Amino acid sequence: MTAPTETETATATATATATATSKGAGMPIAAGAGGRARRLLGAVFAALVGLFLLAPVLVTIASSLTTTSYVTFPPEGLTLHWYAELLNRPEFLDSFLLSIGVAAGAAVVSTALGLAAGLAIHRYPFPGKSVLDRLFSSAFAVPTIVLGIGLLQWYAQLGMASSPLTLLLAHLVLTVPYTVRLVLAGLAGLDRSAELAAAGLGAKAPQVFWHVTLPAVRGPLIAGAFFALITSFDDLTIALFVVTTDMQTLPVRIFNYLQYNYDPTVTAVGTVMVLFAAVAVVIIERVVGVAHLFGADPEH
Repeated sequence: MTAPTETETATATATATATATSKGAGMPIAAGAGGRARRLLGAVFAALVGLFLLAPVLVTIASSLTTTSYVTFPPEGLTLHWYAELLNRPEFLDSFLLSIGVAAGAAVVSTALGLAAGLAIHRYPFPGKSVLDRLFSSAFAVPTIVLGIGLLQWYAQLGMASSPLTLLLAHLVLTVPYTVRLVLAGLAGLDRSAELAAAGLGAKAPQVFWHVTLPAVRGPLIAGAFFALITSFDDLTIALFVVTTDMQTLPVRIFNYLQYNYDPTVTAVGTVMVLFAAVAVVIIERVVGVAHLFGADPEH
């Protein structure tokens, strides 16, 4: 065999370089197209999941606008008659006022108790601290029907008659753990040196709390209050065990109404409840930010 000439070597080198360059140029294009396809599929999948979750709500809202005297979908005609009918049903109005009053009380009391308990667990050593911390965490795992039965038996042994106060105490079992966990999450991100620096500059303990500690947990406190409000307002299981025929929350009223009636009044009430929850979520997003609340970075 004869050795390749310089011309043949240069030609082969140039060919190999051109081939490698063309392959390297195609790889980013192919990778970019694949990335766009994955993002598109992810967006389509997320939209389908969101539509699946929203479908029952959309059906309820549409059914509340029907002109028929029974619930049907798609609605036959459009009318707001069933919303006006709610104004002529004093039992629904009474139940709504009871639910919103108890929910507001649960939000206020849960915020105060959650702040106090969160500060105690985070800051101070005391006997049973770990047990108390686990108790607040385990409250989320207990089925609400178990809590309802237990509260019913407890109230019976204490001789406590059903009242808005007993209903509020029952709902606090559900709502206080939310505010405690959120306060603890807010305190975890607080630099204790800021409090020490404020105290070192002459600030009194109330001033340190008001100007340094409270701003660090203000967002979680507001979010906990709204979570407590929504949880109390929408509760059915526990309320079934602690209400009476003369004192019923709105979810209990709807539950009992559906046993004998199934007209669009029910879907109108359900739509009002959905709108109430939606407004609360919007306020949380404006004040705190839902993504920030759950630890996500909104910039990514």
